[in-house]
Amino acid sequence: MVTKLTPEINKVYFINQYTLVHILSGTGGIQVDFKNYYDWQDKAIYLSKGQYIKFLSDDFVVRMIDFSDDILFHSEDVRVLFKHLIALGYINFKECETCERYLTQSLFNDQTHSIIDVSTQQWYWQNPFNANKDEYQLIFDTKEVIDAEFKNNLTNQDLATLISDNGMEAMALVKDKLGLTVKSMIRSKKVLESKKEIAFTDKSIKEVSYDMGFKDPAYFDRVFKSQVGQHPTEFRTNFAYEERDRFSQDLIDLIKIYHHEERQLGFYAEKMHLSVKGLSKKVKDKLQTTVGQLIRNELLFSAKNMLDQEASVNDVAYALGFEEAQHFSSFFKHYTGNTPSQYRFQKYKS
Repeated sequence: MVTKLTPEINKVYFINQYTLVHILSGTGGIQVDFKNYYDWQDKAIYLSKGQYIKFLSDDFVVRMIDFSDDILFHSEDVRVLFKHLIALGYINFKECETCERYLTQSLFNDQTHSIIDVSTQQWYWQNPFNANKDEYQLIFDTKEVIDAEFKNNLTNQDLATLISDNGMEAMALVKDKLGLTVKSMIRSKKVLESKKEIAFTDKSIKEVSYDMGFKDPAYFDRVFKSQVGQHPTEFRTNFAYEERDRFSQDLIDLIKIYHHEERQLGFYAEKMHLSVKGLSKKVKDKLQTTVGQLIRNELLFSAKNMLDQEASVNDVAYALGFEEAQHFSSFFKHYTGNTPSQYRFQKYKS
């Protein structure tokens, strides 16, 4: 099923079917499973059952394509799109003209299985972890065991046995390709699912700790605080699932208006009627980022829009408050990996 949506700001949209999220327009960030992302342009985002997405601004227009299980998992290769290993799963349109063309030409086409096939091929071509197909299958076998067994306190030998006949090899492969141990991936999964239980249910913290396999709620509290930076009760209060307060939108609106001339935290703190320390803490608690990062993201977003409209590098630099074009070019390359000219050339080629 294909739907077009103008999402509410800060509303939690739960994913109940395997879903492709195609953001047609908008500014600001999105949040998936408590992580904020700002580099979503030119990407098709694949989300799995049990995830959620929030839109941190009020001007997004989004297309969502839901896939039925029988169409989706006709091949194990499809796992690479939906079972995210470290961060968000996506396909980059700049590197996949076929993907972009399909989504452009079939806005409400219900024959959606072909985009899965094309995207899977593209994901393997992008090869984010520099592995071959056989290695990826072993890595994703390990991921499936983690998702099924994270609540149980298993030894490495237990995990190896559950993974496959090559379980120890798989665990070494995960460490080599992802830079993470299986134990650390289990810990991350346990913390993520704990966050969901705390944020989206009325369970007591004690109930959550037992559900997640902790025998001692006090120990759970310490582990959660060390991983998240907040005690579970603080996290529940700050996430404010039902409130949908305007703090995020008010701050983003200010940054949209003033980012080309104001970079100081004190300016935004005064506008938000907070101290610098208070603003920084609230942004970290609610958005898991910094004010400086939000300003940089808005600068880059504005810069890309102007470059797309054929503005000169000098004009972009001047419009965004840089003293010299070279300063702007250095800033742009530092955060995007390309100079403004390289960015424009790549955009033109795509």
